[in-house]
Amino acid sequence: MAKVDLTKAPYNLDEEAIKWVEDTIAGMSVDEKIGQLFFNMGASAEEDYLKSVLDTYHIAGVRYNKSNAATVYEQNRILQENSKVPVLIAANTEAGGDGAAVDGTYIGHEVKIAATDDPKYAYEMGRIAGVEAAAIGCNMSFAPIVDLQQDWRNPIISVRTWSDDPEKVLEMSKQYMKGISESGILATAKHFPGDGVDERDHHFSFAPNSLSVDEWMASYGKIYKGLIDEGLPAIMSGHIAFPAWVDKVNPEASLSEKYLPATLSREVLQDLLKGELGFNGAVITDASHMVAMTSALSRKDMLPTAIAAGCDLFLFFNDPDEDFQWMKEGYENGTITEERLHDALSRTLGLKASIGLHKKDPKELLAPKEEALAKIKTDEHVAMAKEVADKAITLVKNNQPDIFPVTPERYEKVLLVLNEGVKGGFGQMIASKESPVDLMKKAMEAKGFNVTVWENTEERIMKLPEEERAAAVANVYAQKQPISNLTDNYDLIINIAKIAAGTVQRVAWPASKGTPDVPFYVNEVPTIYVSVNHPFAIADVPQVQTYINAYDDKEFNLEILVDKLMEGPEAFKGVDPVDSFCGFEDTKYDVREVYENRVNPAKTKK
Repeated sequence: MAKVDLTKAPYNLDEEAIKWVEDTIAGMSVDEKIGQLFFNMGASAEEDYLKSVLDTYHIAGVRYNKSNAATVYEQNRILQENSKVPVLIAANTEAGGDGAAVDGTYIGHEVKIAATDDPKYAYEMGRIAGVEAAAIGCNMSFAPIVDLQQDWRNPIISVRTWSDDPEKVLEMSKQYMKGISESGILATAKHFPGDGVDERDHHFSFAPNSLSVDEWMASYGKIYKGLIDEGLPAIMSGHIAFPAWVDKVNPEASLSEKYLPATLSREVLQDLLKGELGFNGAVITDASHMVAMTSALSRKDMLPTAIAAGCDLFLFFNDPDEDFQWMKEGYENGTITEERLHDALSRTLGLKASIGLHKKDPKELLAPKEEALAKIKTDEHVAMAKEVADKAITLVKNNQPDIFPVTPERYEKVLLVLNEGVKGGFGQMIASKESPVDLMKKAMEAKGFNVTVWENTEERIMKLPEEERAAAVANVYAQKQPISNLTDNYDLIINIAKIAAGTVQRVAWPASKGTPDVPFYVNEVPTIYVSVNHPFAIADVPQVQTYINAYDDKEFNLEILVDKLMEGPEAFKGVDPVDSFCGFEDTKYDVREVYENRVNPAKTKK
């Protein structure tokens, strides 16, 4: 078992700090040691709840549900002032300060930042996230995400990854880590050994990394080794198996052992991460309610097995009393050895000492509240978010150059059509409630366009009395409409795809046929297709001739998009950081070539 060296990176502790770590461990009861293995999900910011968790379970850290900055500040103050040992307080600052507080600054998801093609913006996103998170008492971030987009169908990292290029992922991640660490925030790279290869969702099923060892070393391994060499403090282990590696170091392992998630695999965590790659920092599990972990073993056995395998921190209680007792029993029965427990505690306390938590009075860990809140969503931070949008929005495909510029003089009457994919799921629950077509309508009308928003046929029918719906559905199927109904009424149609993250992350068509929901009319009316979420919607609309990835539907982002539409192709500065064409040839379909070669070629070649 690779043992921690607190004198080396990422800790670089002096004798005084190391003595604090050792003395703190020596002074702990068994219950306190077991508690320091847990990272709680904060269910409430109420003082009584927070004190009760600290006193009962002696937790090492907390990742809380987002709230406004003032509430988070008070929560974190209470935690630090009432904990015997300083608390690690983590936020998911994957896209900016909004990961620490709902009123923080959203800069852009990783794929949007990467589309700027400039690592400077990864640094700025990390810097701003760090300033805002640290202001309200956070000291750890569950970011950057360093997964590779190797399967466009993957529902976890569709916008939560820099790229499919290991070099770009490594450089962007280094810059993010540099930016956020300037505020004393501990970066946590995730999800080791790497998501993005399998199309399944490990929230609901096993989803292994199926690369060979050589392929992995040249991609994910290169990224993690590069970050480790830069002093990466923490790594989150995904519930992702790496069977090729297990087979290499343990050929006698059964098929099922090879497919244990990394969080439960000593071969992946001890032999590969802490051994082969030389990681000296702390390992935290991904959320322990995900099926890829919970279904691998009974929870009673899974808890201590995760620590025995090489995880140093366990993310989230299910039932606190059950989980605490089962972890303690795992120590008492020898699943967690004394040596492994001491090593895990040393790594966790080492992180705390590395950012000076052991030296500070708990009442001095946070700046005065008014001063702290003044750092949230400053004008400078908002300006950076707009600068990123300007650099990132990407014109992926344009086979109708004459469609630009989009001005009211050329296209007075515009139809906006929304597609939200398959409804339901967690992504739909947390998605923005304001419709991007309404925001787009507002932005375009301010520029002088006459804009209509298409009402989804199914939704319109569902508003009818129940006894009238069957006839209305039959009428939709039976209807045949002249193309002139579109061409006479609209000069331009803009389709907007807002496909929330989820197991089924695809454009979904309504049951109606021949309505504007489905862009069958791309050769009849000038049509532009815009994705305001993941960059892979073109897989389901290969017929569209102009396709744009805007990456999100924030109001300022859509306003910048409208400006770019009005300026023309040269205004789009984004560089595709992934294969938005999804590896398909048909997504590059160019109707001009058909006209030139098949439809009256003599005329088109004159």
